[in-house]
Amino acid sequence: MIEFSRHVLSVLIGFGSGMVIAAAVFAFITVIGVVPRFAQKTNTQQHCRIYETAIAVGGIFGTIAGFASFRLPFGVVGAVIISLCVGIFYGCLAMSLAEVLDVMPILTRRGNIKRGLFFFVMAIAIGKFVGSMLYFLVPGFYEAGS
Repeated sequence: MIEFSRHVLSVLIGFGSGMVIAAAVFAFITVIGVVPRFAQKTNTQQHCRIYETAIAVGGIFGTIAGFASFRLPFGVVGAVIISLCVGIFYGCLAMSLAEVLDVMPILTRRGNIKRGLFFFVMAIAIGKFVGSMLYFLVPGFYEAGS
């Protein structure tokens, strides 16, 4: 009976901790204003609820997918499309955070960048992309240096 109680307590603590972390992540996304900014940029403010719901459902599905062991019938093309969507989301999240913190204006002022900011941002994005591809496609690439 005591062993069962320990397991139930562990499950409750783990579930509660996961709920707190999930709430913190969604609060973070809300605070930096990702959804309203996307809606403003795409001129689709009337669909904010759909965007918020999609982010919440994606978070729930991602959590379930992390624990479950199943295969989706999408194949390689589906995996590439899903990975691209996840990468776009994380890229937009990072750029929203940078925008909220005013990183780009500070960087251009301190770095004395007058022209070519587009190329600078693209270089960061391409570097992130290449690093991700090396990590996921070249077995043992990052382990070789450590």
